[in-house]
Amino acid sequence: MSLTALIVVRRRENRVKCSIQPLRGTPGLEFVNYPLRSKPDLSRHILLAPEAPPLTAADAGRPLLLLDGSWRHAAQMRKAIGPVEARSIPCAWRTAYPRHSKVLADPAAGLATVEALFAAGCILGHRDDTLLRLYPWRDQFLELNRDLL
Repeated sequence: MSLTALIVVRRRENRVKCSIQPLRGTPGLEFVNYPLRSKPDLSRHILLAPEAPPLTAADAGRPLLLLDGSWRHAAQMRKAIGPVEARSIPCAWRTAYPRHSKVLADPAAGLATVEALFAAGCILGHRDDTLLRLYPWRDQFLELNRDLL
């Protein structure tokens, strides 16, 4: 079974800075815009969220849910989707994305959306390097996390 994910993308996010946009059209990845016009059935999904228990291989076989927006909007987006079982990417994973928030402090272990998707795939036994094929910081990300691969 391959990795599947629903990616909720905040409409007003800067598409140039968005790490996951180049993956639109990738089999297994479904993109929907936020705010949601209708709420999809998320009963089987696992939301990737930084404050949740860690994702493990035992979670394999369930589709992932990723919220793609700035950290500033993440809480509002999560509230809008309602209750969904959540898991985090273990804190040993490091981001290569060069964030520079002028408003809020970014979480130290916070990953870019494409990095989180790739890391989740590795944890669930579905490593897919093609997810990073268009990611500008691919090499740095792989180097930072080589011990986890």
